Amino acid sequence: MRRRQLMPWLFNIILVVHVIAGAVALTSCWGSVLTRKGGPAHRRWGKAFTTSIYAASFMALGMGLLSLRWPLAMHPQLTDETLYRGLFGWMMIYLALLTMSMTRYGLQMVANKCNHAANRHWSMVALQIAVLATGTNCFVQGLMLNQPLMIGVSIIGFGTTATYLWYMFKPAPGARDYIPEHLKAMVATGIAAYTAFLSVGLIELFPEHAFNPIIWVLPTVVGVGIIGYFLRTLPGRARAAAKATQSTT
Repeated sequence: MRRRQLMPWLFNIILVVHVIAGAVALTSCWGSVLTRKGGPAHRRWGKAFTTSIYAASFMALGMGLLSLRWPLAMHPQLTDETLYRGLFGWMMIYLALLTMSMTRYGLQMVANKCNHAANRHWSMVALQIAVLATGTNCFVQGLMLNQPLMIGVSIIGFGTTATYLWYMFKPAPGARDYIPEHLKAMVATGIAAYTAFLSVGLIELFPEHAFNPIIWVLPTVVGVGIIGYFLRTLPGRARAAAKATQSTT
């Protein structure tokens, strides 16, 4: 009983760290989007973004584990233990791993741009398997709890795992194929950060709208627009970079 009473204190400490890291991620992601890709400023903003995302994700993993074990102790204002063990336990654990996966994948695409085989490191594959396993569990729990939100977010993980593994095991990608892979993964991480911000904020301010699908979809719509813009302009950027290189040689 005493341990159960102490758990909310630990949860609140983790939550504070999670919120601070999330706030840094929410602001620094725009620095990465708006600065010249590959330039010093872009790398600095990117480092701040990925570091804060990792911190926020690890804190989310901790909150998910605590909510899984003591769902009502973590959320005393709630009453349905089974429902919130699923939403704040199983789903949060899955989303934390999914965000870590997207972030690591995006970083490794740049780090391994000259060594594609390194993308198949066991830790990269293991992380994709973990996302697939927790996503499948989230999907099953969503069916059992009749929660479309859990079902929907699990499908996102199935899609990212399939596309990431496909590229990781692609025999001979093009010399610049890593660029759209990096872009898509990092913007997807930003989508995850803003989705979490909107949903958690609504839980506190407007609980009746916390699981409104429109709120969860909005960051995705914006993020997909950003991805589409950069993919459409990528060929022109590549030609401009090639001309700049030729003019200096």
